Amino acid sequence: MPLLTVWASNPSAVGEFTIEQVVATAGDGVLKDGSACAQELREYFAQIPSRKIAEYVDRCLEAPFTKSGMVLQDLVNEIGRRLDYKATNCAYQGSAGRIGFDGIWLSPEGNSIVIEVKTTDVYRISLDTISEYRKKLIDQNRISSKSSILIVVGRDDTGELEAQVRGSRHAWDIRLISTDALLKLLRLKESSEELETGSKIRSLLTPMEYTRLDEMVDVMFTTASDIESSSDEISRDDEGEDEGHDSNRIEEAPQPKKVWQFTDGTLLQNQRERIVATLEKKVGTKLISKSRALYWDANHEIRAACTISKHYTRHRHYSYWYAYHPQWDEFLQEGKRAFFVLGCMDVPTAFAIPWNVIHSVLPDLNTTATDRNTYWHIHVAEPKPNSYALLVPKRSAQLPLDEYSIPLAGP
Repeated sequence: MPLLTVWASNPSAVGEFTIEQVVATAGDGVLKDGSACAQELREYFAQIPSRKIAEYVDRCLEAPFTKSGMVLQDLVNEIGRRLDYKATNCAYQGSAGRIGFDGIWLSPEGNSIVIEVKTTDVYRISLDTISEYRKKLIDQNRISSKSSILIVVGRDDTGELEAQVRGSRHAWDIRLISTDALLKLLRLKESSEELETGSKIRSLLTPMEYTRLDEMVDVMFTTASDIESSSDEISRDDEGEDEGHDSNRIEEAPQPKKVWQFTDGTLLQNQRERIVATLEKKVGTKLISKSRALYWDANHEIRAACTISKHYTRHRHYSYWYAYHPQWDEFLQEGKRAFFVLGCMDVPTAFAIPWNVIHSVLPDLNTTATDRNTYWHIHVAEPKPNSYALLVPKRSAQLPLDEYSIPLAGP
C-alpha cells in the first residue's frame, strides 16, 4: 500500500515505522532521481511534524543505511521550507551536463542559498567545484548574484572542513552549519511568533561580517525577546483590561490588585496539538507548524491560527480571553481556507471560526497598542450552559460560536 495512503488512514502506524521502512513503503520503494518513491517521500516529509523530521535526521546519521544520504538531502531541504525559504529539491546524484548541487533556497528577503549536504567531513571536498555550481546557477538566472553557499554537515565535529573553508578564496561566500544547529533554529522559529524572528534566523545562514558584532547581537536580542514575550496564552487574573484599551471596553467592577498567573506551557502545547489534530480531520489534510500558533498544509492553502485560554472565573462578562494579532490576520487572509481557532483548557471543544467571519468583526473589538504590537481582544462568554459567544463590544452584540464548534478527540 502506498505510503501516503497509509499515512492518511493510519498515521499512528506510520509513526512507528523506521525511516528505512518509510522509504520502502513510498512509491515503488526504489529511491532514485525521478522515481515515484522520491516524489511520495518528499510529499510525506512535507506533512509530518518537525520533531519527526529531527528523528529521521538522527537515524540517517546514527545508523546509516542504503540511500540514507539521499534521504538526508530531502530532509534538509524540508527544514529549509519550514524556515520559510522557497526550497527546490535537486538531483540525488550528479551527471554529465547537470549542475551537481543538493538544493536551492530562496528567502523572502531576496537572498539565494545553494545547499550542499554532507553526512561527514572525514574527507575534503572541492570548494572550487561547489563555487562553480553557484556561478552556473547565476548564469542560468536560477539564482541571483545576491547568493551564497551553505554546507550542511551531519556531525558537530567539523573542524577539518571549517579550516578548509577559512583558508580558501571562497571564505566570504560559504557558510557551514551542522544538522543539529539547523534543527535548533527550526525549533526556535516554531516556538516564536514575531515575523522579525524568522528573518533574523535566516540572516544567520548567509555570510555575515563579524568584525563589528552589532548585527549578531541584534539577532540574539530579537530572538530572545520574542521567546520571552511571545505568549498569547498568558493566564492571569487581569488579562488585558488596562490603559492600552480604547474607551469602548467592557465595564468591570473594581478588582483587587492583579497578578500574573502562567499556565504550564506543556499543558498548553498538548491542548493545542489535540485541537490541531481535530481540525485536520475537519479540513481533510495534515497541518504543520509555521510558528507557535500558526499552522498550514503542505501547499499553504489551508491555514489556521490556534490560540488557547484558561477559564477566567473572576469576570462576570466573559469566561475566556484571547489576543488576535495583525500578522495572524494577514497570514489567514492569504489562505484559500482559513480558521481562527479558539481553544479552552477546561472544555473538550474548540471553535474554528472562518477567517472572513472573524475579520468582519475586527473593527468592533477592543484593542491594545504596545511598543511591539497592536492586537485585538477576543472575549468569549457562556450566555447559557454549554453555549458560547464572542463578545462584540462596540456593537453591544454577540457572535454565536456554537456553529463553529469542533468536539475534540480524546487526549
